[in-house]
Formats: sequence, C-alpha cells, structure tokens
Amino acid sequence: MFNDFKITEGRPVYIQLKEYLKRLITNGHLLEYQKLPSTRELCSLLSISRNTVLTAYADLEQEGLIYAVKGKGNFVSHVEIIKSPAIQLNWTEKINEQTFLADELDQKKQGVRWNKEMISFNSIAPDEKLFDIENFKRAFLNRMSIEGDVILNYGYAKGYKPLIEYLLHYMEIKGVDTRNKDILITNGFTEGLDLILSSLKKKSGRVICENPTNDSALKLFRLHGFEIDGIEMDNDGVSISQLETNLSKKQYDFAYLIPSYHNPTGIVTSSKKRKEIMDLFSTYQLPIIENGFNEELRYSGSHLASLASFAGQGNNVIYISSFSKILFPGLRIGWILADKDLINYLESTKRARTIHTSTLDQAVLYQYLIDGYFEKYIKKAKSVYKKKYELTVHYCKQFIPFKRITGDGGLHIFIELENHIDSRKLLEKCYERGVVFLPGDIFHTDSSGNHTLRLGFSRLTEREIIQGIKIIGDTLKNHYGG
Repeated sequence: MFNDFKITEGRPVYIQLKEYLKRLITNGHLLEYQKLPSTRELCSLLSISRNTVLTAYADLEQEGLIYAVKGKGNFVSHVEIIKSPAIQLNWTEKINEQTFLADELDQKKQGVRWNKEMISFNSIAPDEKLFDIENFKRAFLNRMSIEGDVILNYGYAKGYKPLIEYLLHYMEIKGVDTRNKDILITNGFTEGLDLILSSLKKKSGRVICENPTNDSALKLFRLHGFEIDGIEMDNDGVSISQLETNLSKKQYDFAYLIPSYHNPTGIVTSSKKRKEIMDLFSTYQLPIIENGFNEELRYSGSHLASLASFAGQGNNVIYISSFSKILFPGLRIGWILADKDLINYLESTKRARTIHTSTLDQAVLYQYLIDGYFEKYIKKAKSVYKKKYELTVHYCKQFIPFKRITGDGGLHIFIELENHIDSRKLLEKCYERGVVFLPGDIFHTDSSGNHTLRLGFSRLTEREIIQGIKIIGDTLKNHYGG
C-alpha cells in the first residue's frame, strides 16, 4: 500500500509522510480501526528514519486522525468521509456579462503564446537581474527586528503610517502641495484605479484620455461601463485643440492622463502643454486621474512637474503611482495621492474589498526607502536602461522602416509602421522566427492603431535587443518590401 510514497527535495520528510497518510485516511484507503504499521516497520519499508515516522504519527494523533493503544500500536480514528452525490454544473451559464468581458479583454489569454527561448519585447517590467537583493534582505531583517510582531499582524486599510509619511514627503519634494491631501496605499496601480472608478459617481458615463493609452486602464474603464473618448497624441503630448473641442461638445466624468513616459508611446508631455491641460480642466471643473508612470526614469532633459504639482492647492488631480516598473513589482505596492475627503471614502472602499495591503510588504519597502537604498539603485538602473533605450532607438532607426517612432525614455518605444502594415500579421511572421512584441491596437480607444507596435526592452540583453530588432526589420523587408 505504501509503495507510492515519494520524497520531494526541500521539504521536511515528516510533513510529507503525515500528508501522505492523511490523504490515505481522508480518501478512505485506510479504514477506521485499521492498524498502521509500527514505526520500525514503516521506517524500514520507506527507507526513512524512525524519528520521522514517530513525528508524523504524533502529528496525526494530535489532529485526531489516528489513536494509539499502549502495547498494540496506532490505529485509524473515525473520520467522516461520506460524500454527497456528484453533480456537474455548467459554470459558463452562471458567469455574468462583466466577467465575460474581462475574459474577452484578457490579453494574457488572447495574445500569442511564447516561451523563454524567444526574444520577447512584450514586457515593460524591470530587469530582475538589477534587483538589489542584498540590501532588500537587510531592509527585511532590520524591519523585522524593529517591529516584526506588529507587521505580521493585520494592518490598516489606509496603509502603513511610516510609508504614508515617507510618500507624502516624497511627493512634496516633487513639488506637490500636500496640504489638505492624503495618501492611500494600494495593491499596485491597477487596484488604485479600480477603487477610484468604484467610488466616483457616474454621471455622463464617459471618460476622456489620450489615444493610445494604458491597456490596463482601458480594460477597467470598459468593465465599469464607461464610454471612452481618445485624444490623439502630438510629439509633445496630447492634442490640446482636439481636447478642447471634445470638452466643449461632450460631458465627461473625468480625464485619465499619463504625462510622463506615456504608456505606450513613451512621450513626455511638455511643460507648456501641462499648464494648458490644467487651465483647460480648471475651466470645465473636471477631475484628472494622473498616472505617475515611470517618472523616475528620465535619462536626459530637465525635470518636469507632475499635473498634481501644477494643481497647487487645488484638489482636482488624483495622482496614482507605484514603484512597480522600476523597483520590485512582486511587492504590489502603489499609492493614491488625493484630497483628504476623497481618500477618506476610498479607504472605506478599500477596507470593504481587501481589508488592507500587506503590512509586511509595506514595512520592508519603507525600510528599503528610508535606508537610502532606492537612490543608489535608481542611479544604477537608469544607467543600464538608458543604454538599452539608446540601443533600441538606434537599431530601430537602422533596421525598421517606420512612419513615426516615439519614446523619450522609460522602458519602451512605440512604432508606427509605413503603409499601414498590420502589426498583428507582422507579429505572426516574427513569431515564427522567435520574436514577439505587443501590437498597438490593444492600447487604442477605438479600432485604430493596427499599424503600430510597442517594443519593451527592459528585460532583454543588448544582444537580444539587436537580434530581435534585426529580425523584425528583416521580416518587414521580406514580406512588405520595406
């Protein structure tokens, strides 16, 4: 009976044995009152130590699954294993329309499948080879030694107070007037936007944003039932004239904008346009949700203030950000900076939905930041990413025939192909040669963008970047005569 017990490396053997015997009991393979092998018999049968068997038996007895009779051995206890008649439900019939829409919009499922041997320009996540593991370990041990008993318990919906105070100071340094404003810690940018969309009253049911824009935001807008109007992008940011025309003709609940290293175009909105945007939305008394995307990854040029900074003491800008694209995405920590009253309401929504963001993750991140490790890390990261960025732009200009290429920094560039070449068909052909990228239509608010694509270079080596771009360029020339 016990010949199918297999030991897995890296886990205590007594736990594996306990779970194995427990499964036999709960599945009815070991019956009530059945005598188990003696500890000597079982250790010999399974080639494990007697202490391992003794410990496993002791744990099973403590759980009430077996009992010992002095001088006779160990026996299986009474365990309820009666099962009701099996039924099979058709869960597809029970799924609501919003979930069907989420499944339809799920690019991870709908996109092309790729493997590790391929050159993938899909991701704009940070390169894990740059992760500052040793200093992160130090931050973890430091915080655990200071208040490990606290941060392993439940936390607060609003967030870990020291991290909130750090981020308020961080935003002040960026020029944001934080008077009468507050911060809510979230599980990354996506939860932050979802909380806002769940909490704001829907009047017109319409949102205005750049076209193209962040595909995650587009999915959330659609899941929340918003109509989306996209405004075309100039080389220095969203078209002000088109923005003004739309605002004068239609009612909107809010705007969603990514002024820095825009996803997917990589465009940085000029300071002049930022001022014009703020003046325009002040006139129409509309809130702006600002995605503070990758602001730290500036490789050249002067610092540009966020829209939240331009707002001064005004409270119409809701700023969402995270360190996910530059630091440790696995921590899933973001934040919302907004008017105190709004944060107060968002806190209640957060508490009702997820109780709180991991206090342990927040506390370790806080320690890492307060110890000054982030400043050292970002200098190194910017140096590496700048080189990759310049390499990507250089080889794209050399090998890929394009109508327009944009990207002022960050972790990606955006390409508009000549002659309206379908980027999805191009992707199919590149896939056959081991290269994948993201077709640009997924970022567009309408049915446009079929001739665009985004190249994320952050996780690729320099050799992979060059080879991948050459394959894309070669494919274009061979199939489209570019």
